[in-house]
Amino acid sequence: MLLSAFAGAVSLAVAGAAFAQAPMQLRWGHYLADGPFVQLEKDFAAKIEKRTNGRVKIAMTFAGGLGKDTELLMLVSKGAIDMTSTAPGYNPDQLRYWRAFQTPFVFQTSKQAMDLLVKVIEEFPVYKQEFEKIGTQWLFQQPLGEYYMTGSSPDCLSVDKLRGKKMRSFGADIPKAFTAIGAVPVTVAPPAIYEALQHRNLDYSFINAGNIQQYKLHEVAKFNCGPMMAITGHNISISKRTWDRLPADVQKIFLDQSRETMAEYLAWVGDFEAKAVANLKAQGATFTPFPAAELKKWRSMTPDFLGEWEKATAAATGDAETPKKVAARWRQLLAQ
Repeated sequence: MLLSAFAGAVSLAVAGAAFAQAPMQLRWGHYLADGPFVQLEKDFAAKIEKRTNGRVKIAMTFAGGLGKDTELLMLVSKGAIDMTSTAPGYNPDQLRYWRAFQTPFVFQTSKQAMDLLVKVIEEFPVYKQEFEKIGTQWLFQQPLGEYYMTGSSPDCLSVDKLRGKKMRSFGADIPKAFTAIGAVPVTVAPPAIYEALQHRNLDYSFINAGNIQQYKLHEVAKFNCGPMMAITGHNISISKRTWDRLPADVQKIFLDQSRETMAEYLAWVGDFEAKAVANLKAQGATFTPFPAAELKKWRSMTPDFLGEWEKATAAATGDAETPKKVAARWRQLLAQ
């Protein structure tokens, strides 16, 4: 009896130890398709597994396989999935401060956009607090290259010729830039752009060169006009429920690797986008600069987006002082 009881106790102890050592399996839902454009995020997942000695394994699902682009952040918020990569423009009501990074005609280059982002998220706690309020932990940001209009016609070089054209759009503010010139904004997720252009549901896409290459848009639309403007990219975040389950040392690894990956992204984006343009040209795509006079005309027809953001954020949050300070700091940095 004693031997049997001892054997049973040992068996339970071994089983308990095995259970305790079982890796934590995290699900990461991505709104973009798999490919070179998201390689650094795939590397992030692999490095987390390596640095935690296999205690955390991350499985990534791409192209909205775990939820639509507008749903992913709230699925993470509710703990339905563990992590996500999604652009703040898809959740403008939850991320009122972050949405400003995807405001049209504010930034001229991706470097300018990301330099400003890096400064203000450290200076103003409200950015990370927005994620915390919806039950998520912000990890890092993926930058984007400048945006081009891509279509099967070269008639994208003047404001007048864009009137009535169906333009790929997303978020709350970018559609306003198109309606201001009489174009028709059409919300299309990145993985669906190819078919939308192919079937003429879009006249022009609106996305960066890296994603033009990623989705092989040159096969159905070889004319590119721009760059038009720059915005920042998507955020990588983790559910607070999942975050709280991670041991303190693993949380530290996540934060440290997030800093490293964001720095790698900042160093990577310019070269990657330039190579994407070169590769696309080699495959028959054309890239024509949008005339400065036409861009100036377009800007003159649009509202003061940053000013509108300040007023709307003050009204929505009941706090006029913080958006005023944030907008003032933005204007200061943009003027440098």
